[in-house]
Amino acid sequence: MLEDLDDTLKFLLKKELPKRWKRKVTFSFDLPVEVKIDATDLAAINLFLYDVRDNLELRTSAYSVARQYQSVPNNQVRVTKLPPKFVDISYLITTFAHDEANNIGEKVEQEHSLLGEVMKVLLLFPQIPEEYLKGSLQGYDLPVYTAFMHQNGTKTLGEYWQAMGGKPKAVLNLTVTMPVPMNLEEEEEELPIIKEKPVIVGGLLPYYNDRRIVIEEKNDSGKEEKEEATGKE
Repeated sequence: MLEDLDDTLKFLLKKELPKRWKRKVTFSFDLPVEVKIDATDLAAINLFLYDVRDNLELRTSAYSVARQYQSVPNNQVRVTKLPPKFVDISYLITTFAHDEANNIGEKVEQEHSLLGEVMKVLLLFPQIPEEYLKGSLQGYDLPVYTAFMHQNGTKTLGEYWQAMGGKPKAVLNLTVTMPVPMNLEEEEEELPIIKEKPVIVGGLLPYYNDRRIVIEEKNDSGKEEKEEATGKE
């Protein structure tokens, strides 16, 4: 499923970035240290997946009803399935300009410009639309959320760069909350159909302590009709 999320983010950015960048940007999911850029491309967008964890806020243990059908005239079958789990997938997003930029200042300017466009696209979609979802993320009618600035774990960004052996760069910290369906096995339960209707014993209406009971019903015209009874013959 993680590769499907990679493809989803790549497809979303390719479709929504301004025309200036759409056909001149390459994508990478490697360590953001040495990103190779083709000669025909202006820059590269690197999405480095660095953290995966369970989302406890969205966890539920309640079964959901998938469908119901009637097996025999007096019985109904209810099919239930486990609720989905949600996981938080965190990316560091960086941009790299081509080495053939005229100078260091121009290179950094291009990187910041592209990173800003990436940020605007992702901020526009706090929930990724269905038409952008790829692979196993399709067809479940479950949301895929995005959020910025959620720092997971105890390490700082400086510690991440040091661990990867690269020089610090401007980054976006993106967290995607992704559903993981758990419907590998569905359970069927056959239930009798219960129909309730009032029961009148001995032609008498129910009563309590000799008080008259007023029963209100609606006729076909929608008007209310009242019937009074003492409960005694």
